[in-house]
Amino acid sequence: MADRRFIEEFLPIRDIGESSSKEKRIRKGHLSTLHVWWARRPLAASRATIFSSFIPSETNSKKISNSSDFLSKLSKWEYSDDLTILQKARKKIFESNKETWPKILDPFTGGGSIPLEGIRLGLDVSCVDSNPVAVLIQKCALEYSMKYGSIIKEPISQSIETRKNKLIEDFEKWMKWVNEKTRSEIEEFYPKKNPNEILVGHIWCRNITCQNPKCGLSIPVFNQYWLIKTKKEKASLFPFVKDGKIQFKIVGDNYEKFPEGFNPSKGSISNGNIICQSCGFTIEKKHTINEYYEKRTTQKLICSIFTKKGSAGKKFRLSDSEDLKILENATKFLENKINQIKSESNIDPIPNEFIITPDNKEYVKGGLYFNFTTVVLYGKTKWSDLFNPRQTLSLIVFSDYIRKAFSEMLNEGYEKDYAKAIVSFLTLAIGRLANYGSELCHLNPAGGGRIANTFGVHVLKMVHNYMESNPFYESGGGWNTSNEMIKKFLKNVEICPPKPANVKLGTASNLPHSNEYFDAVITDPPYYDNIAYSYLSDFFYVWQKRILYNIEPDLFSTPLTPKSHEIISNLPLIRGMDKNVAKEKFDFLKSKKDFEESLSKAFQEIYRVLKKDGITIVVYAHKSTDGWETLIKSLLKSGLVVTAAWPLNTEMKDRLESRDTAALASSIYMIARKWEKIPLGFYRDVKKELEVYLTKKLEYLWSEGISGADFFISSIGSAVEVFGKYEKVVDDSDSSISPIKLLNDTRKIVTNYAINKVIRGEFASEISQMARFYILWRWAYGNTKVPYDDARKMAQSVGIDIEHEWNKGFIVKENEIISVLGPHERKGEEMSKSPELIDNLHNTLLLWKNESKESIEKYLTEKGYKNSEIFKRVAQAISESLPMESIEKKWLDGFLTGFKSDDSQGGTQSKLF
Repeated sequence: MADRRFIEEFLPIRDIGESSSKEKRIRKGHLSTLHVWWARRPLAASRATIFSSFIPSETNSKKISNSSDFLSKLSKWEYSDDLTILQKARKKIFESNKETWPKILDPFTGGGSIPLEGIRLGLDVSCVDSNPVAVLIQKCALEYSMKYGSIIKEPISQSIETRKNKLIEDFEKWMKWVNEKTRSEIEEFYPKKNPNEILVGHIWCRNITCQNPKCGLSIPVFNQYWLIKTKKEKASLFPFVKDGKIQFKIVGDNYEKFPEGFNPSKGSISNGNIICQSCGFTIEKKHTINEYYEKRTTQKLICSIFTKKGSAGKKFRLSDSEDLKILENATKFLENKINQIKSESNIDPIPNEFIITPDNKEYVKGGLYFNFTTVVLYGKTKWSDLFNPRQTLSLIVFSDYIRKAFSEMLNEGYEKDYAKAIVSFLTLAIGRLANYGSELCHLNPAGGGRIANTFGVHVLKMVHNYMESNPFYESGGGWNTSNEMIKKFLKNVEICPPKPANVKLGTASNLPHSNEYFDAVITDPPYYDNIAYSYLSDFFYVWQKRILYNIEPDLFSTPLTPKSHEIISNLPLIRGMDKNVAKEKFDFLKSKKDFEESLSKAFQEIYRVLKKDGITIVVYAHKSTDGWETLIKSLLKSGLVVTAAWPLNTEMKDRLESRDTAALASSIYMIARKWEKIPLGFYRDVKKELEVYLTKKLEYLWSEGISGADFFISSIGSAVEVFGKYEKVVDDSDSSISPIKLLNDTRKIVTNYAINKVIRGEFASEISQMARFYILWRWAYGNTKVPYDDARKMAQSVGIDIEHEWNKGFIVKENEIISVLGPHERKGEEMSKSPELIDNLHNTLLLWKNESKESIEKYLTEKGYKNSEIFKRVAQAISESLPMESIEKKWLDGFLTGFKSDDSQGGTQSKLF
């Protein structure tokens, strides 16, 4: 095979990125619908990068263009099951690799995106993961579906044949069997009020007693009161006081009219503080949490959601005494069912394992907790606490019949491994049922009254008014939806070659493979402190082990998922104790240093198992430069040499815009080889090489539409291509230059390039450091908040010490977060005497907002900006960097319309009004 691969020379990043971001909206047949796993890589990007890693580089421009066009097509979802396209890709890989199928490994397999696309392209795939929930997903998606899910052609006559997928048929058979058995036991607890209704679910709320001694009402806790809020329909709950109680009625389209002055978006709780709807008394967050923890709160069923046969949309009805009686009966039935299962199966069906805390104990008030499990502060300290009695009942009965289904299959003569495969898919369906069936789910009014699942984000936080779904509802979070999702996935992958992945429970720092075994290692390693996979996946593990403990004992023999081998820095995630004190007291907590050492071992193992002419792709998308520095140091220690780096857009635009803190749209795909490094590089030479290469690479990234924070992060991978090929970089006095210093140099190069591009060149050198920082911030982060260390490094790149500037002007520090204020968040008197351009611009905008034309002219004349092209260009650059909905942008655009052309001096100048 050619020494250089196509991916090392070129990649159509715009097209692949577009396919990847679009893919996030796909549900039918997509791997993501099989079971929750966090931060899965897009299939489009995985497919394209794997393919381009196994075909040779091209020098002919026409061949490059043809390969690029094919890559763009291959990355599209609509071609993921197109046999013609896939066979062409497989043929190209096979011929480019001496007519052998390359062997690839993903040592951090997670949700399985990378290996799935390897199988789809015909490769021999191996997977390793330390998490049993992830391994179960992988066995279903990458092993069982390939082993048992091939199409069987059966002749009906001489001219007609039928195509069957036995796995799909048998899976559907047992899904229905489990559903019918469960329905026969508990359907009575999900009744219809009339034959034309279909119950969707229920709305619950927590209740807390007003602490005003003169009031004492039970306050229903709602974040907001909307039930449905779409363009076509709007309805909400309306709270009112009657007979000494806070009661509700439903208002809106097809109900009573909205009361005048009522705002359904304003609930009874805001930022943890609860306001009594009767007396107006405020219960502070600290007291609220204490009341919850001490179990001095209650929960109440408020209303039911249903649809009517033959009509679209959701309907709502207040709950009544009949609904409460049904709940009472369900609770009694649950008690009996628990005892029955204990007697028959010798297991406790209730997941009473505690939600683990940093000290590996059940949370107690005032103790340690993680920032991603704040639900424990409210007394939800066990996994069973996250489900109400009826939700618990449905989960334990479905689980019970899945266990029984395994025995039934064996009795019917199924091979044990095949029965295990079907039961594993059924167990994934239980995971989805739990995800849509906990007290942490909520109603999504803007989504037409649909349920929002537990893991919309990767945290477990308190939901005060939650939605309970009907598990027998044919859509949404019901059992039947799980059935359809899994069937569609199996249908999508039946076109894959029958080459099951080799799936192993293990650790990336001690791989179970021989030296130089793989042609490629392609992986998405953990992101520093971003996602605590082992802790979050316990949510699913506690249910899955109750089904598979005897069927998959290698995966489900421990009380909770193993934590010791997870590569993570969880020390930054603890709350309730100083981090340094916590590390001394609990040495099993993992610091940045621990993370770096573990990741270094993993990369060393990757180096060991990779063939000499093999290729590695490392995918990384952490937004903090701290996380990136740790990754780079670990990668360089392993001996791998980075030969290319590409940013691929992998996030939906609307998802990014909804965030309050900085996020990346792109993941960086770094390509590395097992090549000999250059023994020594001199800093002065390396720095020049860095400037020349980065400028060329930045031009390409800019032309491909990479911008903002992604532009900075993308440059890191490109910089490592330069300095990572040296064993050692030294200065003129023979002192070693650290990668951190070289990354700082990179930031300065990128900063200067970006400023020149944003300002459009000619005035960049004439503006102050503070103005450069402000423009750069708005371009990179917009209005979002940024971790202190990232902000510090950006400030450093323009020559500012951020510690000397915060809380004096537009830079504000709150805890470990930095934000940059806009003009609408500042006061004119604070800025009027400042010589700083940004302060003058902000003050001008305040004057413009107050419609004081004469004051603006006078002020700008005094400051020397009345006819300043620099002033105008800075204002334009900031405006062009901000989203359309930004208040600052609207003010800037309004103000800029006051600049008009003046040709009186033979040229074009800009002036105000």
